[in-house]
Amino acid sequence: MTLEPFAQLKKLLDESKEILILIPEGPTGDAVGAAWALYFWLEKKGVLPTIAFSNNFPDKFSFLPKPERLLNEISGARDFILSFNTQNNPITNVRTEIKDSAYNIYITPEKGAIDPRDFSFVPAKFKYDLIIVIDSPDLERLGKIYEKNSDLFFEVPVVNIDYRSDNERYGQVAIVDVLASSSSEVVANLLERLNGVAIDEKIAECLLAGITSATDSFQKKNTTPRALLLAAALMGQGADQQKIVRFLYKTQTLNILKLWGRAMANLKWDAESQIVWTEINIEDFVQSRTRPNDIPLILDKLQENYSEGSVFAVLYQNTAESVIAMLKPTNGELLRKLQSALGGIIKREMLEITLGSGDLATAGKTLVEKIKGAQKA
Repeated sequence: MTLEPFAQLKKLLDESKEILILIPEGPTGDAVGAAWALYFWLEKKGVLPTIAFSNNFPDKFSFLPKPERLLNEISGARDFILSFNTQNNPITNVRTEIKDSAYNIYITPEKGAIDPRDFSFVPAKFKYDLIIVIDSPDLERLGKIYEKNSDLFFEVPVVNIDYRSDNERYGQVAIVDVLASSSSEVVANLLERLNGVAIDEKIAECLLAGITSATDSFQKKNTTPRALLLAAALMGQGADQQKIVRFLYKTQTLNILKLWGRAMANLKWDAESQIVWTEINIEDFVQSRTRPNDIPLILDKLQENYSEGSVFAVLYQNTAESVIAMLKPTNGELLRKLQSALGGIIKREMLEITLGSGDLATAGKTLVEKIKGAQKA
C-alpha cells in the first residue's frame, strides 16, 4: 500500500542520518527562513543537516541564527573506491605521494605484479541519505548546485516542499500546499505534525522571518487567516516580530541607502503599463560601494514604495557593451509571461535579462516597449 506524502516524509526522516537541504540560487527570505528552521529542527532530532545554495549568504538575514553547515557548493558528497581482489595476491603495502599536480598511489603486492583484472574503480554511495528541496518549483532554480551534481538527484531520495501552483511535483515525495502563504508556512505545519521535537524560539523566529518576508509583513494578498494564526502561534513560541520587521524593512546599510538615492534620481514611470524602472551605472556602484548583488534590495524598495506599479525594473551596466535588467512583477503569472516573451532566467521571483545595448537609456526604452508588448499579448 502506497503511503501518503506526509507518511513517506516521516519514514524518510526516521531512516536518515545525514540530510542535505537545498534552496534556490539567490534565495528569497521565505526560502532562508524555511531552510534555517528545518535545519535547527533536524539538529534537535539528532540528524546531521547541511544547507547548500549557489550564492553568498544574504546579509539581510544575518540577524537570524546561522547554521554551522552552510555550503555554496556541494563537495565531498561521495567517495570513490579503488578496489583490489586480493584472493590470489594480497596487498602488503600502500603509500601515497603528491607530486606536482598528480596524486600518486603506490601499491605493493605480495608477489609479482597486480593483474589489471583484479583492479576496479567504483563510486561509493553518496553520504547524504535524503535531499530536501525547499521553495523551488523546479530543480533548475537550484542553479549550479543542480548543474554540477545532477547524479545526486538520481541516486538519493528527493523531498520537494513548496507552495506554488506551478511546482513541477518532482522528487519521490512532493509536499506542495497551494493554499499556504509561503514555504515557511508549509514547513511550520509539517514540523507541528511530525511531533517529537518541539519548535523552540530559534526555530520559531526563522519560520516567522520567512512568512513575514513572503507576505511583505502581512500586506500581500497571500496573507491568509491561516498565516496570521500561525504567525501568532510562532510569536507565542518566542519569535520576536518587531526585531524581524526592523531588520527586514527598517534597517539598511549606509551603502544601500546611497545606492537607493542614486536609483531614485533616475526613476521613471509609465502610467499606461504601470512600469516603474530605474537605471544604475558603474559609477553609481563605485560611489555607493555596492554590487549588482544588492539590486534585489532596490527592487524590493521600489515595490514597497510604489504600490500602483505592476512591473518593477532595474537596469545596470554589466560591461561596457551589455546591460542587465532585473524585473520584479507583482505576481508569478506575470513573471512567467514575461519570461516567455523576453527570455532570461528567473531568480528569487525576479527575471534577469541580458540586453545587447551598452547604453542604459536606450536599453531602458527598448525594455519598456518589450514589456508593454508582452502585457498585451
